Amino acid sequence: MKEILPGVFLLPVPIPYPLKAVNLYLLRGDGEVALLDTALDTRTARGSLELYLAELGLCFQDIKTVLLTHHHPDHYGLSGFFEGLGARVFLHEEELGRGHRFWLVPEAFEEASWRLFREHGTPEEALLGIRETMAKTRERVHPPQNPVPLRDREVLEVGGRRLRVLWTPGHADGHVAFYLEEEGVLLAGDALLDHVSPNVGLWAYTRENPLKDFLDSLKRLAELPAQVAHAGHFGPIRDVRKRAKELLAHHEERLQSLLAHLEGPKNAWELSLLLFPQDLDAAGRRFAFAETLAHLEYLRAEGLVGREGPPYRYFRV
Repeated sequence: MKEILPGVFLLPVPIPYPLKAVNLYLLRGDGEVALLDTALDTRTARGSLELYLAELGLCFQDIKTVLLTHHHPDHYGLSGFFEGLGARVFLHEEELGRGHRFWLVPEAFEEASWRLFREHGTPEEALLGIRETMAKTRERVHPPQNPVPLRDREVLEVGGRRLRVLWTPGHADGHVAFYLEEEGVLLAGDALLDHVSPNVGLWAYTRENPLKDFLDSLKRLAELPAQVAHAGHFGPIRDVRKRAKELLAHHEERLQSLLAHLEGPKNAWELSLLLFPQDLDAAGRRFAFAETLAHLEYLRAEGLVGREGPPYRYFRV
């Protein structure tokens, strides 16, 4: 645990994923305790969070406000647990009918989800592994029942701090960053990460062009007069503009690489194996597929590739 500002604490919580830990942020002031993101609903996460709170003389019931950057399990998984203890849970309005509903009503997108994989070339054996992974993940997600919708640019006063909501879609449709304007500090969630590029995937429940959303969000963040960004994983980002521009360049390189692989028609699963040739488990291969598909649909919207099917195959125009 580290105090990054007076009354603002960084709480790294272990997660069973390659990123190893998710960064939560606790805000304490004016008699209120707020938590930004919640971690996955696992025994390890609950235990770690309970110990951090005890160090501050707090318990779970003291958290009255939960701010969620987005609906992904490692950020959202325990939100329903805190809601059940009396906390108000805030989530961007764009998530309510999409990512949040994906967890709250499992059957809402189930048929469309598996059809998306099959129509884009996913082998049944790989799909079986993906289904098993998702079933296990659902056991670790405790969605809130009545989240309070957030809107872009609205200002919240919680935990003794004044935060402006910045809608930064791409990594998730309703992803938000929280900007402490007076301090010049951005609580960036997964909109910006050091070392790695946030996954940008197209799923059955997402907006139609998540990569365009993400690139637009990076451009918005590049113009922000933030002195530092504290992200959802890894350490702080000292030069927000530079990191945003690095990620923009990274995705341009990936788009060019994808075009180079399209010497003949290929489906998204085949292309994901070329774009991400490393040995990945079922969860990793799922993310690789969704990211490849997001890039292909971006190129299609730009008029650089076409699509035939279903089953779908992409080709250079």
